[in-house]
Amino acid sequence: MSNRTINILVPIISVILGLIVGAIVMVVTGYDPIKGYTALWNGIFGDIYTIGETIRQITPYILAGLAVAFAFRTGLFNIGVEGQLIMGWAAATYVGFAIEGLPKLIHLPLALIAAAAAGAFWAFIAGYLKARFSIHEVIVTIMLNYTALHIANALIKSWSGRERTDNIAQTASLSSPWLEELTQYSRLHWGIVIAIVMVFIMWFILERTTLGFELKSVGFNKNAAEYAGMSVKKNIILAMTISGVFAGLAGAMEALGTFGYMAIRSGFTGIGFDGIAVALLGANTPLGVVFGATLFGALKFGATNMPNAANIPLEIVSIIIALIIFFVASGYVIRLALEKFGKKKEGK
Repeated sequence: MSNRTINILVPIISVILGLIVGAIVMVVTGYDPIKGYTALWNGIFGDIYTIGETIRQITPYILAGLAVAFAFRTGLFNIGVEGQLIMGWAAATYVGFAIEGLPKLIHLPLALIAAAAAGAFWAFIAGYLKARFSIHEVIVTIMLNYTALHIANALIKSWSGRERTDNIAQTASLSSPWLEELTQYSRLHWGIVIAIVMVFIMWFILERTTLGFELKSVGFNKNAAEYAGMSVKKNIILAMTISGVFAGLAGAMEALGTFGYMAIRSGFTGIGFDGIAVALLGANTPLGVVFGATLFGALKFGATNMPNAANIPLEIVSIIIALIIFFVASGYVIRLALEKFGKKKEGK
């Protein structure tokens, strides 16, 4: 069995095992797994409205997963995607409601650029501290998450004097009357197109450019990369900054697409942290992230139908997601089993 086949099978088996153990948990806790999974399915694919909402939910997960995956591929651990997302959300919202009189052709790209720049700057801080002072990016990004949350809350208060900002102008919105009508007035927006474009951009940077080769080389072996004449410090900063661009755009999806405003939050969105699991499930590849985000987005939105349709609490879905992550993290054991199975088959 080839490594490529094993790489594809490991996440699939992890998902199946997660669902099976999730069903066992339902039985043990007194719930009907068939009824539960039927409700979950209907919550995802029940009608055109739920499909539209599911795609809408998947969109920021793709970008958050890309942010984490890009950092992983370049030897960095970006735990700060949540904070970068929040800063991107704040920047996009401000540009969306504060600037008036611009045509959509200018206003929308400007808001997206503002979100990408805010996320990039927030990640740049961690990259610079890592490159200049060797401060571990995990510590810095965790602290920057909380800093971003409270800065965003303070900005909202100063911009509007209340608990939420004004709505963004239609010229800065990703929503579309055509998509709304097509999906029975779901919140589906054009952000999914941007997310897919960014998937291609990540692949292109890492696999088809000299920059991508350098970034990966520094991530694999800093000493060898430095010996080859590559600037380690520059590439560390650049890798974190590019990762922050993806995260900032994830925030823009919420600001310009799903909500159209930003409200004061007492806690995190969770999208940035879930992006870590999405990246792991997708084996840190652009296409894999799409599948990982599809799974997580579908489970998150489909789960909202379980309490009403099957009287099953949302916590059960959280358990299923946790089990999937557990099996993905235990991928080495699954990989070992598949390799042994492959060798036995070859021997026969």
